[in-house]
Amino acid sequence: MAKIKVLIVDDSALVRQVLSGLLEKEADIEVMATAPDPIFAMSKMNKEWPDVITLDVEMPRMDGITFLKQIMATRPTPVLICSSLTEKGAATTVQALEAGAAGIFTKPALGVKDFLINSKTSFAEAIRDVAKINTKNLKHLPKVPAAAIPMPIPEPAAMAMAKTTEKVVAIGTSTGGTIALEYVLSRLDTDCEGIVIVQHMPEKFTAAFAERLNTLCAIEVREAKHGDRVRPGLALIAPGGQHMSLIRNGAYYHVAVKPGPTVNRHCPSVDVLFRSVAKIAGTNAIGIIMTGMGDDGARGLLEMKESGARTFAQDEESCVVYGMPKEAVKRGATDQQLGLDKIPSLIMAYSR
Repeated sequence: MAKIKVLIVDDSALVRQVLSGLLEKEADIEVMATAPDPIFAMSKMNKEWPDVITLDVEMPRMDGITFLKQIMATRPTPVLICSSLTEKGAATTVQALEAGAAGIFTKPALGVKDFLINSKTSFAEAIRDVAKINTKNLKHLPKVPAAAIPMPIPEPAAMAMAKTTEKVVAIGTSTGGTIALEYVLSRLDTDCEGIVIVQHMPEKFTAAFAERLNTLCAIEVREAKHGDRVRPGLALIAPGGQHMSLIRNGAYYHVAVKPGPTVNRHCPSVDVLFRSVAKIAGTNAIGIIMTGMGDDGARGLLEMKESGARTFAQDEESCVVYGMPKEAVKRGATDQQLGLDKIPSLIMAYSR
């Protein structure tokens, strides 16, 4: 099997050296070149094109965001952002994800060498993950508007949780989800039902991501806080590094946000959210699993379906990575697969 050819672009000679040393020990990965900035990187790419690019976003001569946009406009390629775990780094990295970056690998501002050496396995796995993505969907959102004809959603059966009229929409996504969520949420009206979302993302990054979406959407979008009420016109995004669950207080739904061990390698985990929605809301909810690597959310979505909720998966054609939806479909957890352009109208039909 051909090796994954990686180009490392980072202005730190130490980072380039350490990352090269780590990856060269992987049998299925080849470091084809390193570059201190995008100008040097482009000269190397003119000779040989990489399968994956690792990219720092703050570099001399040309910043990483500008370089990333050029790549996506010329020849979409999986790009793994290697960003510092800081508030400033988070905001910049969110811009990179919106420009088409496939994933994030965070590094501390201090103690970088020891951190990278200790993170050898997770870094190599991140390279392998982004190498599998569907590059044609990296930056290209559906060109058509959300479907004008709403999909009919049957009324919930008379089960225990139907004693409240509150409804909830639960969404889980990972790789490619930042672009997909922007597409969906920016097409919703303010009378949509309350939405709870898990997007796999490190701590500090979810707040910047939510703030960015809030400026683009008619609905309110923000990072969830413990005890927040789930209400119409509001989308709550689970904070990075904490699990989010649905709870109920009287007739209203709220969220519990708490730290905990990783589930399916993730915190927050889609399974944690979906399982709580199955238990607390049942038939008063719909679940949507979208683009992402791995199988997080598949079991939880099945529990939602078994509780009487309607469940949906983004289809393979519109996914950046048809991993999480594929696993959900394999388990029989979904009622229907939909293109990304159909999901906003699905949510609005459910709300009305």
